[in-house]
Amino acid sequence: MKRLVLGVQYDGQGWRGWQTQPSGDTVQDALERALLRFTNQEIRTLCAGRTDAGVHGLEQVVHFDTELSRTPYSWVNGVNAFLPPTVAVQWAKELEFDAEDQNQFHARFSARARTYHYVLHNSKIRSPMWIGRAGWVFRPLDLALMQQGAAHLLGEHDFSAFRAAECQAKSPVKHMYEIQIRQHGELFVFTLKASAFLHHMVRNIVGSLIFVGTGKRAPDWVAEVLASRDRSVAAPTFMPDGLYLAKIDYEEKWMLPQPEAALIPGFLSLLA
Repeated sequence: MKRLVLGVQYDGQGWRGWQTQPSGDTVQDALERALLRFTNQEIRTLCAGRTDAGVHGLEQVVHFDTELSRTPYSWVNGVNAFLPPTVAVQWAKELEFDAEDQNQFHARFSARARTYHYVLHNSKIRSPMWIGRAGWVFRPLDLALMQQGAAHLLGEHDFSAFRAAECQAKSPVKHMYEIQIRQHGELFVFTLKASAFLHHMVRNIVGSLIFVGTGKRAPDWVAEVLASRDRSVAAPTFMPDGLYLAKIDYEEKWMLPQPEAALIPGFLSLLA
C-alpha cells in the first residue's frame, strides 16, 4: 500500500465548493471521477482544507491510499486526461504507507500553515474581466489604513468574531503569521498566512478591512472586533470571487514538489 499526494489547481467558478455533495458538482467529485476512470477503482480523497463555492485553488493538497504503482508523470497526466478544463493535477508524490504509523503524512493534519490570497478590484465601475476572479469595491480604498488595521490580527488570537456560524472547527484560536496588503493600480491583493483558518475567516477579515479602507471604521476598530469574539460586530462576509487557496506548508521531510509560484496567482505574477 502507498500513500499518494497530489497538488490540485482549480478555477472555483461553476463548482459548489470542494467537498463532495450528492449533486456531484464539486471539485472533489470531479477529481474522484477522474481517478475512477484512470484506475478503474473507487478512490476517496482527503484534502488539506475545504473551499467554498466560487473559491479558487492555486494549490490544494490531497492524499489517498492505493496499491497501484504508477510514476508521478503517469498520475498527473493520466488523471488530467479525465478532468474538466477547470481542474488539473499539478504534481504527484508517492509516500510509504504504514497503517500503524501515527506520524505518517496526512494532507490536513500534517499541514503547518496555510496561505490565502484575496484579490480585490477597486474601481468606480465594475469590470466584466474580473467577474469571478476578484472581489469589487467601488469606494476608494486607503492602503495604509487597511495595513494598520490588519496589524491587530497578527499573532495567536481567538478569531470567533470572524468565524461563520456553521464552522465545525474544534477551536477558534489560530495563529496569524502574516498579513500583507499590496496595491497594483486598481487591484489590491490581501495575503494571509495562518496555522489554520476558520470557515469564512478570510472573507470576514477582508470585509472588515474594507470597512477600514473606505473610512467607515478606524484601524483600531479591528482590534475591538477581535476582542469582542462576536461575529455580529464584524463586517458582513465578503464575496468569494477573489479568494484563492494559495499554499499549504508541510515539513521538508515529506519532500513534496510544491512550486513557490503557487504563492502568486498566475495573472498577477506580471504585476509583482
